[in-house]
Amino acid sequence: MAFAVNRERKNMKKTFQLAHEKIKYPRMIESVKAEVRKHLKRCRRKSLPKGADFWDFNCKFGDTEKHATSCHLAEIDKKVNDAEERELQSFYIEVIATPGTRQKKQN
Repeated sequence: MAFAVNRERKNMKKTFQLAHEKIKYPRMIESVKAEVRKHLKRCRRKSLPKGADFWDFNCKFGDTEKHATSCHLAEIDKKVNDAEERELQSFYIEVIATPGTRQKKQN
C-alpha cells in the first residue's frame, strides 16, 4: 500500500489495495470512503492562512496514478462506487487542500 501524507501541505496521495484474504471487498470499499472523509475532516480543522475563507480541495481519481484525472470532491464517492462495480483490485486517490477565498456575487 503506497501512502504519503505531508502534514504541512495537507495532501493525501494514496493507492488503495482492495484485495485482502480476510477482509471482504465491500468492507474494504467502506474503509476507503471513511479514510477519505477522515482526511477531509482533519484538513478542515486546521487553521486557515491569513486572507483565506475556506479549504478547497483539488482531487484526482484513477485506476493508477498515471491514469488519474481531476474530479470534484463531491464525485469521489461516486467514483469509488464505480470502481466497486468494476471490481477493481486497486485505485488511486489524490486530495490536496488549498486555501480558498469566496468570490463576491456580481449583480
